Amino acid sequence: MDNVGTFLSVIAQGLPETVIATVGGIALTIVLSFAAGLALLSPRRWVRVISRIYVEGLRGTSEVVQLFWIFFALPVLVGFEIVPIWGGVLVLGLNHGAYGAEIVRGAIQSVPRAQYEGALALSLSPAQRMFRVILPQAVVEMIPPFNNLFIQLLKSTSLLSFVFISEITRQATQILVPRFNPQVLEIFLLLLLVYLVLSLIITAVMRLLERKAAARLGRRPSERARRTAVRGAV
Repeated sequence: MDNVGTFLSVIAQGLPETVIATVGGIALTIVLSFAAGLALLSPRRWVRVISRIYVEGLRGTSEVVQLFWIFFALPVLVGFEIVPIWGGVLVLGLNHGAYGAEIVRGAIQSVPRAQYEGALALSLSPAQRMFRVILPQAVVEMIPPFNNLFIQLLKSTSLLSFVFISEITRQATQILVPRFNPQVLEIFLLLLLVYLVLSLIITAVMRLLERKAAARLGRRPSERARRTAVRGAV
């Protein structure tokens, strides 16, 4: 236990890379989730087909293989290499955006039909109906499952150690080399605690956003959405 402080300081050196990959991945995930999720509901068949290919293609393939493809196969095809950390952000965003698209689609479809009919009765355009009536209600339902998705994205940043990005998992494994460290239990327990703290920060932020989104609609956060979040975390 005497070396716990030293181990924690070494692991902490990877925090900037982990935070950059997580925040960047979350930002890209949000953009792709809404773009693909809305495309899945498009009245145009070709738009739905393209979005479905993206969603099923990314969800149905290994995230590790996607990572290796970006870092090792893509440079051969296009002739230049992506900066490692941004390549990691790209893989995390693309992969989790495919899952987020289904969250967006499901939340929009969960809005009561009466809301669509009321907006139509007010002669609102399709864009006005979506962005002024439907999405504000759907966002409240999206936040709990997005919370789970963002925590999963945080944990997926450990895969970046495979391509030599010095995030916290790689920093922890560096302590074990060049020779095996007998305090491996303490090292990986500290690593678990760091991931737990980061996950709790994400959860706190998302719950705050959920309360604010629900307050704007004059109601409490959906109990059904909370139950969905709990099931997703199990």
